[in-house]
Amino acid sequence: MANFPIVVGINRTKDGSIAVAVGESGMYSLQKERVSRRKHHWGRLGDLPDRYLPAMPLLKEPVDLVVEGYSSDTEVEHAPAYQEEARETLGLRDGAPIVLVSHHLSHLYGAFYPSPFEEAAGLVIDARGSRVRDFTEDVPLPPGTGGDLLEVASFYRCGRGRLECLAKQLWDGDWARPAGLGCFYTLLTRMLWPGTEGEEGKVTGLAAFGDPDALGLPDLDVRGHEVHIPAAWLRTFGRGDAFVYEPGGEEFRRAANLAAAGQRAFERALARVAAWLHAETGLDALAFAGGAALNCSANGTLIRESPFREVFVPPAPHDGGTAVGCALYGLIACLGVDSHFRWTHDFLGPDADASQIDAAVHALPAGLYAEQPDDLAGALVTLLESGRVVGLHQGRSESGPNALGNRSILADPRDPDMQDYLNFQVKGREWFRPLAALVPAEHAEEIFELDRPAPFMQYTAAVRPGHRDRLPGITHVDGTARVQTVTRETTPFLHALLTRWHERTGTPVLINTSLNGPGEPLTETPEHSIETLIATGTHALAMPPYLIRKQQEPPAAGLRG
Repeated sequence: MANFPIVVGINRTKDGSIAVAVGESGMYSLQKERVSRRKHHWGRLGDLPDRYLPAMPLLKEPVDLVVEGYSSDTEVEHAPAYQEEARETLGLRDGAPIVLVSHHLSHLYGAFYPSPFEEAAGLVIDARGSRVRDFTEDVPLPPGTGGDLLEVASFYRCGRGRLECLAKQLWDGDWARPAGLGCFYTLLTRMLWPGTEGEEGKVTGLAAFGDPDALGLPDLDVRGHEVHIPAAWLRTFGRGDAFVYEPGGEEFRRAANLAAAGQRAFERALARVAAWLHAETGLDALAFAGGAALNCSANGTLIRESPFREVFVPPAPHDGGTAVGCALYGLIACLGVDSHFRWTHDFLGPDADASQIDAAVHALPAGLYAEQPDDLAGALVTLLESGRVVGLHQGRSESGPNALGNRSILADPRDPDMQDYLNFQVKGREWFRPLAALVPAEHAEEIFELDRPAPFMQYTAAVRPGHRDRLPGITHVDGTARVQTVTRETTPFLHALLTRWHERTGTPVLINTSLNGPGEPLTETPEHSIETLIATGTHALAMPPYLIRKQQEPPAAGLRG
């Protein structure tokens, strides 16, 4: 084995993705949707040669090991074809193996090992993971457990060098008999937005507008580590289009009430299984992953109210993050390397290439022009203060679903019109959708009820009452905000921009939302970001050292334009 082994991890499920672990601490990751431009694009044959290899030059290096992760869909049955594709596409060293890892175990490796903890409880919850017959971990299951059953929740005691699965909740996969928190929230989302995929975040935002008691729906049935769905909820889920979201009127109230009842039931059940896990392990720290860990409101409640003193949610807890887990499984479990990769930031995309930015800027389409301001941060502050909305494309892209400053849209949170402008003119989405807050870590506690860093925008916190009216653009109807704390070490340009903004306006907070158009994933390339500038109501795009603007600029969002 070389001094710096290279391990490739591939997620073949929803939110298809690839990761490359380089030596003890290097990590790269890219979601398929970022290059295909289809949100939540599933992993399939052809991804390696057609999607990933052109986008990630590192894949042309000699590879020591490939680890592939699958879930409950039938792709695992095509493993031989995937392995053949890997051998044909990648430069595998002689004898380099290709191994499989089951779904929840890949989630766990992507959460615990890159966490700051030496030991922790591990919790993985999603709608469905691997089948029992495909598990690649030791699981304490009763004799005769059916091989077709699916994991929907997994509970662990974790230490560096030893992972112990304490229990799993299993489900037979029949949607007429759903079980588990992930299935519950999936059904809740389908009631409100039928025929969609990956819209759970809408439910969380809508819930704040509803009355959780209005429909008389009960809490979920929690038995130890297992969550079951009561008959009253199943009857509600069987009511066809009775609760489909509409933007106003009685239909909106019904939808909001259902979202509120579901969110409360979800949070209470999550609290109970977390308490069970705490009692089983006696540990003070929790590493939490799976699709359920994207629920930022529930995460906030878990952090504030659970018996765990520390809760770590990785920036990519969803299926897209399992490629990192696959790569770490290969590095740690298969090659015996002590990985030093930690989730200190989420900028894991391919290395930035200044020549690509130069080429894109020199080929700007008609209607755009570029300049190189001597003081780029100052120029952005002036634009933002005048009500303009500015995209920011810099460095390596984020691997998770949240824009954290490298593929972001920034705006003034003081402007009462800004939320509507961004939701309608830029994002093309529902009016109620909240917008996240950027704040320097050293000022976070002044504005928000925060007692810890929040670098990945993974939980909500209350906006302190004295700041709510001053920051309408980021304050949700329930008085909370989704917060990202920014440090000079991790995002120096963003921190400098916030500092200048604070000096100019007296507030250290900016709006941060993802750099993409309606229904699109985060942008990846300079060309994607330029296309978003053209197609949306975004006024300008900073792509250091360039500032790109429209020759015929749309009106500013608020009165300061």
